[in-house]
Amino acid sequence: MVNPELVRRIEAKKARLDRLRPLPKEALAKLREEFLVRLAYNSNAIEGNTLTLGETRLVIEEGLTIGGKSLREHLEARNHIPALEAIEQEAKGKGRYTEAFINYLHGLVLKGISESYAGKYRDSNVRISGSDYHPPSFHLVPHLMREFVHELNERKQHEHPFQLAARAHFQLVHIHPFLDGNGRTARLLMNLILLRRGYPITIIQWADRKGYYRCLEQAHRGNFEPFEEFVARAVERSLDLYLEALEPGRKPEEELISLARAAKGSPYSAEYLGLLARKGVLEAVKIGRNWKTTRKAVKEYYARVQRA
Repeated sequence: MVNPELVRRIEAKKARLDRLRPLPKEALAKLREEFLVRLAYNSNAIEGNTLTLGETRLVIEEGLTIGGKSLREHLEARNHIPALEAIEQEAKGKGRYTEAFINYLHGLVLKGISESYAGKYRDSNVRISGSDYHPPSFHLVPHLMREFVHELNERKQHEHPFQLAARAHFQLVHIHPFLDGNGRTARLLMNLILLRRGYPITIIQWADRKGYYRCLEQAHRGNFEPFEEFVARAVERSLDLYLEALEPGRKPEEELISLARAAKGSPYSAEYLGLLARKGVLEAVKIGRNWKTTRKAVKEYYARVQRA
């Protein structure tokens, strides 16, 4: 079960975001542009792409070619532009999730990279590098994908959006229906589910890849809760960044600051605040490798401890 305090925070922050609607178009466009670049950079870096965040920005926003980088790496970055547009358009509807759209999304991910397999199920067995998990035989993939999509549509009405998104992400990589691009497609599908329910784009950070893979391995072995909580933390991070950019009149004590700054004048060290943040009991957000929190969050945690 996901930490109830984390669920409460996510729901409260989503309600705050909803109260700001309609969101200002110019600010929203800037956020979308920034999140597109970060989504492409992090999702591709997890898979081994060596473009830096700055280089990814130049490829996407300026259409530049980076010396010493492969054509594939450039295409992996650029392909996120139509892929994000596709899930944004699909998110406007309320229809059923379909195999056809998942395959279409995969086709966009691999466009110009592996045309013969783009949008098509694998025709051979595969191994996942660095994992003990063995995906099912390719003969089973069409049947498993039909079951997966049917279950996704059955669950969408009664599961929390981040739970449904996490489950869909995991199940897609568990089936591993494609020869390549499974992870990128799964992270895009996760975002489609979240966007449909009014959540911002959620990014699995490259800096968190070890924890990401560890949680996926646990899910492959039947322990799904760590991965669900991992995704929930990523959802909260996106909500925090959106609220920081869009919420008017934020007080100084609500400003996201480093743990070192937050520790000053508090009963806690920065190291202890880091431990609390990793456990999820302190409201905090991890941006890249660094945790940030607010003075308000530290005060609220201290007050809860005193009441206990």
